Amino acid sequence: MPDVQAFRFDDDGETPNNPRLPLLVYRAAVKLAGEHDPAVPFERAFARHGWSDGWRNGIHPFLHFHTLTHEVLGIARGRAIVEFGGARGQTLTVEAGDVVVLPAGTGHRRLSASGDLLVVGAYPRNVPFDQKRPGQIDHKKAVSAIAKVPMPEMDPVHGQDGPLMTLWKDDVR
Repeated sequence: MPDVQAFRFDDDGETPNNPRLPLLVYRAAVKLAGEHDPAVPFERAFARHGWSDGWRNGIHPFLHFHTLTHEVLGIARGRAIVEFGGARGQTLTVEAGDVVVLPAGTGHRRLSASGDLLVVGAYPRNVPFDQKRPGQIDHKKAVSAIAKVPMPEMDPVHGQDGPLMTLWKDDVR
């Protein structure tokens, strides 16, 4: 299992975050040595474990969050400094091989990145996707929508036995 870090962020009135589920960071979760296309191991793992609607890109430089779904970010190449949890959250450096699992409502934005940054993202299967910025949705409606987001069926990297299945089940406030 990877080295897992868990972070909680309170609602700051602008960014709702998630009142019961922590953001999870899996350090060096995916081995990239010898891969011609470093995005492929992330895409395969995410798809195999029911995280779909995948994409390849970076991380937006503006604060945003999702009220209808959780999100996974796999850092396939490069490194980035990302603010998670909004202005009162935490700034973390993520790099190739890391995976970040964001519970619905968790604010995030890229502060800086290497020129070669490549991120693979995905969402739990059969869940609608949205992207909101603070002020684009009534805060009370956002909090209500976040509370209704179902738990994913599996950890995006390790399946039924992955850290998410324990930390999100047992780590409820």
